[in-house]
Order: sequence, then C-alpha cells, then structure tokens
Amino acid sequence: MNSSAILNTAVTSAVPLPNVTRMDFPSNFVWGCSTSSFQIEGAALTDGRVPSIWDTFCAKPGAIRDGSDGSVACDHYHRWPEDLDIAKQLGVNAYRFSIAWPRIITEPGGVPNQQGLDFYSRLVDGMLERGLQPWATLYHWDLPQYLQNLGGWENRSTIDAYLSYVDVMTRHLGDRVKHWITHNEPWCTAMHGNWDGMHAPGKKDFKVALQVAHHVMVSHGLAAPIIRANVTESSVGIALSLHPLRAASKNEEDQEAMQRHDGLRNRWFLDPLFGLGYPLDIQAHCAEYLPEMLPGDMDAIAVPIDFLGVNYYFPETISAAPQNPPLHTELKLLADRERTGFGWEVAPDGMQELLCRIKQDYPSIPIYLTENGSSYDDHLDQDGQIQDTSRRNYFIRHLDALKQARQSGVDVRGYFAWSLIDNFEWAEGYLRRFGMVYVDFATQVRTIKQSGYWFRDFLQLKK
Repeated sequence: MNSSAILNTAVTSAVPLPNVTRMDFPSNFVWGCSTSSFQIEGAALTDGRVPSIWDTFCAKPGAIRDGSDGSVACDHYHRWPEDLDIAKQLGVNAYRFSIAWPRIITEPGGVPNQQGLDFYSRLVDGMLERGLQPWATLYHWDLPQYLQNLGGWENRSTIDAYLSYVDVMTRHLGDRVKHWITHNEPWCTAMHGNWDGMHAPGKKDFKVALQVAHHVMVSHGLAAPIIRANVTESSVGIALSLHPLRAASKNEEDQEAMQRHDGLRNRWFLDPLFGLGYPLDIQAHCAEYLPEMLPGDMDAIAVPIDFLGVNYYFPETISAAPQNPPLHTELKLLADRERTGFGWEVAPDGMQELLCRIKQDYPSIPIYLTENGSSYDDHLDQDGQIQDTSRRNYFIRHLDALKQARQSGVDVRGYFAWSLIDNFEWAEGYLRRFGMVYVDFATQVRTIKQSGYWFRDFLQLKK
C-alpha cells in the first residue's frame, strides 16, 4: 500500500453511519483481505531467500521512522496456518497475497529456489483447504537487491528478469491460482522509490522515476500473455493506487495544477493501460524527463486485461507551487477534514467519485477494490480487546460508497480489505496499524479487533 505520511493526527467525525448489508451485493461478489510478502513474512534469511531492496533500505540510517526492519515482521512464513485460519474465521472468500521474488530467483539468471516454490505451494494449498480463493500479486515492491545492483527497474534488463520469474511462478502455481496481479501500485515503485526517495531504493531523480514507471508498465504488458499461456482460465490484472483530486481553490493556477497532478498521479498509468498512450499534456510539461521507449512498448502496455485493481485510500487537494518543479504543484492539508491516525483524509465519497470516473473515462472493465483500509493507534484494553470503532466505521462508510458506485452502474466485482493483520508499514516501520487483527510484534500473538468481528458479522448471510 501507499505509505506516504501526510499528517499524524487523527480527526474523527460524528457522521451518522449508513445502513449497508451483505445483501446489498450480489451472491458472487468477492470478499477478501490483502497482504504483501515483505510486510508480513519475515524469515529474511530462511530457506535460501536473498536480500531485497527493502532489506537494504531498512539498513540505511533514518530510512525507517522507528528504525525497524522486516526481518521478522509478522513471522507469517512460519505462522501462515494460523493467519489463514483467522482469514477463514472472518468469513472472507478470497485471500490476496504477494510472492517474494527474492525467495524464488536468488541470483541473476539463476534456477528457481525449490524451497521458495514449496513455501508458496503450501500457502496456496492452505488457502484452498480453507475455501479461500487465492489472488496472487507477482510484484509488491520487493525487488531482489542483486537486480538493483545492476540498475534495478531503471535498467531494461530487469523486464527480462521479471518475465522469467513470472514464467516460473505461473507454471508452478497456475494449476491452483487463477487470479494474477502483475504489479501493485507502479506509482509507488517509481515515484516513492525514485523521485521522493521515501521508499526503496531511495533515489531522488524524476527522470529515473519516469523510466522506472515505463519499464514496470512494459513488464506488466509482456507478462500478461505469459500468464495466459501458463494458466488455464486465468484472470490477469494490475493494481493501481488512484486518487480523486480537488483543486485548493477555483483560481486558474490551482485548477491547472490539479490537472497536472492528475496527469501524473492517475492518467500516466491509466491512459497507456487502455491504449491512449501517455497523456500529451504531461509529455509536453515534462519533455526533458520523458523515458526512453522502444517500438512496440505502448502496444505491450495496452494488452487487454481481465480486470483493473483499484487501491483507494484518500483524495488529494492540490494547489499551484511554482517553487516545486517539475509539476509545480503541492499537496494541501485542509484542517477541517476527518483523518485517520496516519493523517489520511477519510472520504468515502471519494471512492464513489473515483470509480464513476473510471467508468466514464475508460473502456468497460471489471473492477476490484484490491485495497481499502485505515490506520489508527490501536491498543489492547484491560480485557484484552481492541475497540477500533473508527476503523469499523470506516469500513461501513466505504462499503456504502461501494454500494452506491455499483448502483451507478460501475462494474465492481469484489472488495479486499487492507489488511488482514497489522504489519511492517514500509517507511513507517511498525508505527502504523492497518489490520483487522492486532499483532503483538514482541510475542507474535494475534487478536481479532472489533473491526474484524464486525467484518465477520457483515459477511454472514442472515437466514
């Protein structure tokens, strides 16, 4: 998920809760929870795994707010049966996970690591035994460090390495896993990793960021036919982090700034995905930073997909900022807005607005909410309970917005809550808790929160 910190003060709201039930959605609607490998697995030196760019980034002084790392995280590598049992207990019918590339291909051009393959076989079999439909994400930011040493996603050869890895994984799991997400949030891979430096590998070069974004999107397009060749009845998509935008004012400068920000934040990824190429206005504005491209690249990116994954968290308010090249924009924080403990605005209407915009601006495509959730400062009370009422209310309000989007004709077919369990929240370390399940990171004890019990009750069909 996108871990760019905005503000660290939660602001709550007394907005009346809407009435939304499981019966407001079709019987075949997908209800899931999402996780990612580096954030939960731990076992950094176990069974042949090699370092990822996040292991290296965590070792950099000051990179992680609490000075922690993901070497243990939630120890999911050893505790996955318990975590899948909890997912089943919550009543979800799908489980979105990501595969750690550094567990599979441990050196440039190397043969697959059987221990890594075996782990994901056990994990997928465990999902199926519990009635959980596996949704696999092939890349959730943990690039092997040996590839970063060769230039990472800036180097076009990483595309070839990725395709080899995709081929291995889809051949290995394709008999059991039918739903595949090529990349999670290419914006974060490119921009947080290479422009603002908040994420691994920690670079601050806008031209590099655009080159990385291009190579990631090309790799997505080239991976799709490999997946389809290896997996019968496959369903292939990509998960994008998208934000509805508001201009800070009605003046022309802020309106234009919002358009520029939208061009890079949303359209730079959506437009080429649907065959429209990179936005011409952003190409003109950022002409000196444009990526190197080869003939056929844009056709590759525009390969048909079976679904679009949308990760929605919050809207952004944008103003003009001539002092901030190259976009000359800045994010404005409006003090009167309700916010999570992470400082992210709570705006269920933004979800509905975003989904309706996708329906209006792009070809018809099935949509899954592949991430949606909130971070609050959860604590165990004296009875060993976690009363995370704000997160429960967040789910209620956003599911109502999802219901309304569907009623407006948006083809949304599933919802994945972020996240199943508290985890390593990237540059924030263990300071942020998004889980429906509380994790005591000292003991690894799991405790279902109030929001998790609410989600369980919501999913139970009343007879």
